[in-house]
Amino acid sequence: MKIKDNDRFLFQGDSVTDAGRDKNDPAGLGNGYPMMFASWFSAFYPNIDVNFINKGLSGNRVKDLEARWQEDCLDLKPTWVSILIGINDCWRRYDSKDPTSVEKFESGYRNILTQIRENLNANIILCEPFVLPVPEDRIKWREDLDPKINAVRNLAREFNTFLVPLDGIFAQASVAKPSSYWARDGVHPTPAGHALIAKSILEVVEKA
Repeated sequence: MKIKDNDRFLFQGDSVTDAGRDKNDPAGLGNGYPMMFASWFSAFYPNIDVNFINKGLSGNRVKDLEARWQEDCLDLKPTWVSILIGINDCWRRYDSKDPTSVEKFESGYRNILTQIRENLNANIILCEPFVLPVPEDRIKWREDLDPKINAVRNLAREFNTFLVPLDGIFAQASVAKPSSYWARDGVHPTPAGHALIAKSILEVVEKA
């Protein structure tokens, strides 16, 4: 197990990570995959004391992470940083006519990763953004999201991080159960979807 006693594990991202957390409670993890991951880890490895922190914020894009990265990442001095970001960089193109180019997405993402490497001795876990084809209009989003998913894979290679291939994981899971079982709106996971994310991150960490 690469996670050690007294490590500090930070979850970062958008609403999928936020999962309704209490912003006034520093220990609040919300009701989604950060809480599930922390709970399972604590049950499976009770002799390893880890401080889990959730700083996901609903609606965030990469540019929003950049704006708050000092306060909500670097100042916290995490030893692990898990990042799930990108779906809003895609979504705003379709609901607000406010697109984020893949170049801008990748540049901003590279900036926050560079800051981690230059300021922290932290392990980094990149989680692919994902979208499922429910409702059907989400299918069109692939043209925008797929290049951003590829950018995350490129960054994982460039910065030698862990990668959780959530887009593929959800696609595979949708063979066993319909996509709506995992995320009713194609974006926000059901409890089963959140559990799948937590399980996938835990498997990556355990194999490290």
